[in-house]
Amino acid sequence: MNKKKVIIPLLSAALLFPTAVNVFAQPHKPIEGVKSVEFIGMPVPVTNEEKSTMYSDAKVKVTLKDGTQKTVELDYTSLAKPGDVINGKIVGAAVDINGNVITKANGEPIVSTAPDANSLLSVNGKSGKLYMINHFESMPSNELGTVPRALYLNTVQQDKKTGELKITDIEPIDFSEYGGVWTPCAGILSPWNTHLGSEEYEPNARAHEANPEKSSVTQFARNYYQDSTAIGNPYLYGYTTEVSVHPNGEAKAVKHHSMGRLSFENVTVAPDNRTVYYGDDGGYVMSFMYIADKEKDLSAGTLYAAKFEQTSAENGGAGNLRWIKLGHANDQEIKELAETLTFSDIFETTNDAEYASAHGFSHIKTAAGEEFLKVKSGMEKAAAFLESRRYGAMLGATSEFNKMETVTFNKADNKVYMAMSTIAKGMEENPNDPVDDIRLPKINAGGIYEMSLTERQTDREGNPIDSDYVPTKIEAILVGEDIPQDEEGNRAHLDKIANPDNIVYSENLRTLFIAEDTNNHVNNVGWAYNVDTKELSRIVSAPDGGEVTGIQAIDNLNGYSYLMVGSQNPGNIGYIQLPSVNKK
Repeated sequence: MNKKKVIIPLLSAALLFPTAVNVFAQPHKPIEGVKSVEFIGMPVPVTNEEKSTMYSDAKVKVTLKDGTQKTVELDYTSLAKPGDVINGKIVGAAVDINGNVITKANGEPIVSTAPDANSLLSVNGKSGKLYMINHFESMPSNELGTVPRALYLNTVQQDKKTGELKITDIEPIDFSEYGGVWTPCAGILSPWNTHLGSEEYEPNARAHEANPEKSSVTQFARNYYQDSTAIGNPYLYGYTTEVSVHPNGEAKAVKHHSMGRLSFENVTVAPDNRTVYYGDDGGYVMSFMYIADKEKDLSAGTLYAAKFEQTSAENGGAGNLRWIKLGHANDQEIKELAETLTFSDIFETTNDAEYASAHGFSHIKTAAGEEFLKVKSGMEKAAAFLESRRYGAMLGATSEFNKMETVTFNKADNKVYMAMSTIAKGMEENPNDPVDDIRLPKINAGGIYEMSLTERQTDREGNPIDSDYVPTKIEAILVGEDIPQDEEGNRAHLDKIANPDNIVYSENLRTLFIAEDTNNHVNNVGWAYNVDTKELSRIVSAPDGGEVTGIQAIDNLNGYSYLMVGSQNPGNIGYIQLPSVNKK
């Protein structure tokens, strides 16, 4: 089909920390001989202007090994906001399969205020162009119902003297081969310089099949294809996406069906470029791991789900992880199953507990609710990769995690960090659930968990796992604190995290950046957490009601370092420059 291209500038925000050139007048060179980098946090926003603005009043102190110090104030620079018009195109507008802006009956365009995921990258070294891939996670309520979300490719200019960034062009990325893209949430830049994205809150295929005419998936399809008779297919959505950018500026998108179907928040990749860890967002969700057959190629591999064995309930809890193999597949074979199968092709169902017990049904509870299911003969692979969480629960994997958000990798320490936005519901003691693996005290404010990795592991059946980066232990390292609501409306301690969402780790700065999505702090903020000193510093604040999101830590891009960070509802794109450091 001949597609019209609509260029829509993107939203995000980035914190710019001063780079080497700004701190020590060494253009395009990292600061050498750095002993430590310390973030000096900013106060909670107090004035009406502060509460309604995306801003930073934090500082960063760089200490060299000879004792020399420099403290620099941080600043926030906005790039674009939803509804802005750039080159005649509307920032955040929804588009159909042909790239045409989707409008209401009165001709008003439908515009997202929810930018997420930034991957700023160079496609050809220092002399190459810079591009940024963005997600627009949601669209506002409208008379058309569920409309397509989108990923965008942005052309970015970088001032080589100052590090200043500017978006000069934007174009929707084509997902027509896959029926469009569903709720793109967080994402990362892969170690091989592609964008790894996500489709969050996979549609419930069982509910859709019961009433396809009223399904949000059908609304989505009718708006995407501009066809009032279309019936949606839920199995087209709920995958990891990958976008590669050619030096000529062309973007190519794929969905990795072999990585399973679930509520992807994001993924992160181990140093072997094969082992991948997942964030599965929602209630009663699951921890997954994928091991690709080949390095830097996620088109075929083996999918695992974790069994959590609790060892502590203190301070957010801890446990051991055992891995259950769900199956092996390649993208193409699962894509073909997704295009042809329905839920009832894969599963038998019953609502009779006594009948279920007598006839080999599994009693499970997942994000879809409590169910009695049996996989039909020959449908094990379809169940594993199209209904990964349901099938994992049937095999005994733990589906009790709650609001599992992003994951990020710490190479030097061989750790994976995971955000759990709320430690509640399935993670509390629930003796009436089908299983009760996780039994923790409730912490509404959530926490950050650390997974330790081990070599030469076997799965539950005793078969070797073909990776040297297998998570075997998980424990909370940082938790929020619930408080009685104060006079401002805060329900979580102001000097601790509340409902962490996006997280990203900077290897050079030894810092975990944490973005909040909460109503327990009146203003969501972004934090810098030093994994060595355990110092937590507030470094950016979003407008009242806005979520801090889309963070990306860039240690060195043509001599400059950045923390990309966005705001949703209200939306904004911008940046703050970090010091580019070399501790060697």
